[in-house]
Amino acid sequence: MSTTQLNPRHLNSEHPHPLPLDPHLSAFTFSLQAQGYSAASLRSKIQVVCNFNRWLGTRALKVCDLDERAINLFFEEHPRAGYVRRGDHSSLCSLLEWLRDTNQIRPLLPQVEDSNSYSIESEFATYLKEERGLSQTTLCRYMPVIHSFLSRYSASGTIQFSEIHILDITRFIVSLASRVSRRSVQLATSALRVFFRFLRFRGDITSDLAAALPTVADWKMSPIPKHLEPDEVERLLTNCNRTTAVGIRNYGILFLLARLGLRAGEVVAMTLDDIDWDAGVITIRGKGGRRDQLPIPQDVGKALADYLLHGRPRCQSRRIFVRSRAPLQGFSRSAAIDDIVRRALVRSGLNPVRKGAHLLRHSFATNMLRQGASLAEIGEILRHSSANTTEIYAKVDVAALSALALPWPGGEV
Repeated sequence: MSTTQLNPRHLNSEHPHPLPLDPHLSAFTFSLQAQGYSAASLRSKIQVVCNFNRWLGTRALKVCDLDERAINLFFEEHPRAGYVRRGDHSSLCSLLEWLRDTNQIRPLLPQVEDSNSYSIESEFATYLKEERGLSQTTLCRYMPVIHSFLSRYSASGTIQFSEIHILDITRFIVSLASRVSRRSVQLATSALRVFFRFLRFRGDITSDLAAALPTVADWKMSPIPKHLEPDEVERLLTNCNRTTAVGIRNYGILFLLARLGLRAGEVVAMTLDDIDWDAGVITIRGKGGRRDQLPIPQDVGKALADYLLHGRPRCQSRRIFVRSRAPLQGFSRSAAIDDIVRRALVRSGLNPVRKGAHLLRHSFATNMLRQGASLAEIGEILRHSSANTTEIYAKVDVAALSALALPWPGGEV
């Protein structure tokens, strides 16, 4: 498509005077082109931006005045209010994001909470991130628990931490257990345990409330890891349609999960800079900022190279695996990898109990064990931080375990 067809000046040609966004429209248009939008989508987005530009002229607003409130006011006052096309609002939000990234307008300031617990919550989040080195994902799981617990004390004014009693903690956990899953309750107790240690370190409390937290039953060794048999894994891989760019991409993703036992989040985070083709290794960005290097098996390298040469669209993103539709960028969440695995299972006629990306990680570890690998070797390949995590695979080798089983009293000798 030619730049003449997309020249936004043509859409504003009827306006006799320069408009606030005129100096930025061409550069913004080119940024959208680089994200892989089609001609129709591009014209639609530029049209709403030009409408917004003309509205700014009538309101005598400058570019430096732009923020989310201006966008909301535009849709309220615009003649097409109530008949806004799908995507119009997101188009203007993309414009704001681009203006901020290019330093044309001031950055978006974080919203300031006015709750009584905000100060301590903010300090605790900083502590988790900077002192404990926890990931943003962990923070997003911990902080709602802390906010919910503190809301019981912040309603009446300044929080008095000395008023927190063991009975209150127990009641909170019991109430939570009646509404959420066991795993969620375990996460809540972990968050509170760290929070109470943080308060004691600061001197806000003197008693060890962390030790008083009730224990949530956790039978880590009770379930057998759900997995696919080796022939089922091969069926999953061979059923990928590698005649399309999306199929080539999904095949590469499934290969990494099946042959290296990666987590979904590790696949999402992989960048082009993580592959060292000369050394034949790939850097894995694991939990807690951990980075490990794994050798690239020949079949994995071939699948990756095939995707990079024939399936990956040209884009500015450094992520290895990118979306197939605009905006061409990396996946935002690991749930996208889980969806790819689920669709592949359906195509292959497989219906296991677990259907996410972790199914292939368990299958990889189970196959290693059956081929004679030790638990220590499996833990090293899977990059487990604790040997206890790997112990669950000890139950998979039924043949080896049966040799250790004692005869049942009164049974046949």
